[in-house]
Amino acid sequence: MSANSRTKNRTVLWIRYLLYAAGMQARSKGRSVADVLRAVSLSTQNFTVHQEKTLRALSYCRTSALGGHIDACDECGNLSISYNSCRNRHCPQCQGHKKEEWIRKREADLLPCSYYHLVFTLPEELNGLAIANPALIYKTLFEAAWATLNQFGKTEGMQLGMIAILHTWGQNLSLHPHLHCIVPGGGTNKQGKWKGKVRTDKYLFPVKALGKVFRAKFAASLKACGIKDADLMDKLFAKNWVVYAKRPFGGPKQVIEYLGRYTHKVAISNHRIKEVTDKEVRFAYRDYRKGSEKKEMTLSNEEFARRFSLHILPKRFVRIRHYGILSSSWKRGKLQNLQAELKVERIVFLPQTLLKKCRCCKEGNLVTIAIFGQRGPPQDFLFVTQPLSAE
Repeated sequence: MSANSRTKNRTVLWIRYLLYAAGMQARSKGRSVADVLRAVSLSTQNFTVHQEKTLRALSYCRTSALGGHIDACDECGNLSISYNSCRNRHCPQCQGHKKEEWIRKREADLLPCSYYHLVFTLPEELNGLAIANPALIYKTLFEAAWATLNQFGKTEGMQLGMIAILHTWGQNLSLHPHLHCIVPGGGTNKQGKWKGKVRTDKYLFPVKALGKVFRAKFAASLKACGIKDADLMDKLFAKNWVVYAKRPFGGPKQVIEYLGRYTHKVAISNHRIKEVTDKEVRFAYRDYRKGSEKKEMTLSNEEFARRFSLHILPKRFVRIRHYGILSSSWKRGKLQNLQAELKVERIVFLPQTLLKKCRCCKEGNLVTIAIFGQRGPPQDFLFVTQPLSAE
């Protein structure tokens, strides 16, 4: 047997050991959304095809079921294994890079003005419709929120802008559809020139008036879609709809920091999962009705999966949307002119190559030397570089 063959065989044996060790380590963690989903027989539950496919993808995330690759440090030669991610937008493990990339792009769009945070919330009477037809209800939520703000802006003679982020969950995974909206404190007049907000108090617009207009516009949209249930309409108009307003941000930098917490959030993060057994899951949450008191809740794995499935958005549904002077069509032709008027330094981002650092020596970069397919343990490897020397 040649020296090269012996080197390759030793490398393959070492890789197989790494695969075994990594698999055992992954199974021993036992405190993630994926661990809960793996304990549920998804095909026997009452999920839609899209929901089951999504939940199954999350359960496979970063396991041998999706394949992976072997990395070697170019300094110390240490080998490490990485299983592939599912890259699903509902996965709590796969949102970090997407979030950073989105934020970097938004930094180039910010204007030197105050920004306001508004939250438009749907009453619980609409939860049944949201479960039956989520695409319609969430689309109407976006449209009604923007129509409300746009109307108030037009009254003050300016074209506003808005970034809206849809969240559908409460802390205990209940259905709680609401929009987090970031709105600049001003807009453009009919001549396309910048105009700051007229009100001198701490809020962009009076929140009670916003709630009434929001309710009317949402109800009108439902009727236009053929939903004319008189009993439902009576219940909707019997309640005061909540539009929550916060104090303005200190500046564009604070806006970016805030957006980083909300843009690519999912229904529940792994750090809130405290314990997973074959039958139950225990997780932490905050009870906002009792002053954000920290509590823990225990659910059966099946009930946890059911609640999580409520927050799986329809295929191709866009959950982050831009309106007015922050919309894509407006930015293509007018944003640079407005930034020039306000003397904003133009930021241009270039694509970056992300290098993974070795966790062993902290000095070298990781280089992929082999990849393996969606099975485990794999019998064959595709070496993308020469195996490491046996010396």
